[in-house]
Amino acid sequence: MVEIEIAAHAGACYGVERALAMARAAARDAEGPVRTLGPLIHNPLVVDELAREGVSVAQSVSTADAGTLILRTHGVVPRLVEQARAQGLHVLDATCPYVKRAHAAARRLVRQGFQLLVVGEAGHPEVEGILGAAGDGARVVSRLADLDGIDLAERIGVVVQTTQTIERLQQITDALLARAREVCVVNTICAATTDRQRAARALAEREDVMIVIGGKNSGNTRRLAEISAASCPKTHHIEDVAELESSWFYGARLVGITAGASTPAAHIDRAVAVIGGMCDSA
Repeated sequence: MVEIEIAAHAGACYGVERALAMARAAARDAEGPVRTLGPLIHNPLVVDELAREGVSVAQSVSTADAGTLILRTHGVVPRLVEQARAQGLHVLDATCPYVKRAHAAARRLVRQGFQLLVVGEAGHPEVEGILGAAGDGARVVSRLADLDGIDLAERIGVVVQTTQTIERLQQITDALLARAREVCVVNTICAATTDRQRAARALAEREDVMIVIGGKNSGNTRRLAEISAASCPKTHHIEDVAELESSWFYGARLVGITAGASTPAAHIDRAVAVIGGMCDSA
């Protein structure tokens, strides 16, 4: 008999649920077309669901010629908001409050005269938004080796992409402390990220198989998969239950499930049902 366990913290966080509620309310109540600036969240299945409900994706402000434009949970650079309003669009800000906290911390450190470093994935929409909030001169550090290409000042300010791991932040902070006179770190990793990572690690340590549910384009979900795989080699990252294979569960007694912060509870429930059916028929 296979037992299926769900991580203590898994699935959609407050920021995602808030953004989805805003988008669905706009689709119901707004006049004219409703679009998000880029995918609202990093979950292709949910983005498709929103499209069927009347919320489409605009890849740029210029392609949204009328109606309502919703800012994605990851945030955007300030000039895009100005451009949208100048075009006469009704702007709804669905930026995650934790991301806004990172924007505010970045601006504050720059005002205080620190050279700003953003620990995160170069090119990620959230990181681009933080850089935009900070203004010219901020740099992205994705790994220790990136520090070698930066002419570091004596006073360094650090903020971090909300979905990074505390281990990555600590590693880079330790290196900076050996190279700068003053290092001011604002830990802008969100509590939901930390909770999900800790819960995934604790669950994976006792499971025979781990299933991680969420967008393949989701940084926080990929990190959950990495954390799970470190303790449970039979870890599988899926977006859709159609990807599940019955062979993954042969001989397993315990199957763990976790899910990224952009994964609705219904997607987790669906996976539990499908895995249960596969194991019962095996």
